[in-house]
Amino acid sequence: MKTIDKAVVKHVAHLARLSLSDKELEAYSSQLAAILSYISKLKEVDTENVPPTSHALSTLKNVFRIDVLKPSLNADDALANAPQKEESFFKVPQVIEGK
Repeated sequence: MKTIDKAVVKHVAHLARLSLSDKELEAYSSQLAAILSYISKLKEVDTENVPPTSHALSTLKNVFRIDVLKPSLNADDALANAPQKEESFFKVPQVIEGK
């Protein structure tokens, strides 16, 4: 396995348009090397009889509730504390530029 040294970190930083100091290059190279070392340890684990899962709690099921119709606020009550309103709507600043 190729090791992560300062040259590799510097190359990746260059591709990502990052400017790293020599101290950061040294720190990141040792941290990334440690991560790769840990991953290589995980590859040694026997997973032959372990079924693939997409979630640690694969037996977990969604619990749905029945929708119950309940009365809601009328427009006047909903807008009672609105800082700005226009007719029966909340008035908010425009966030999308129009044509």
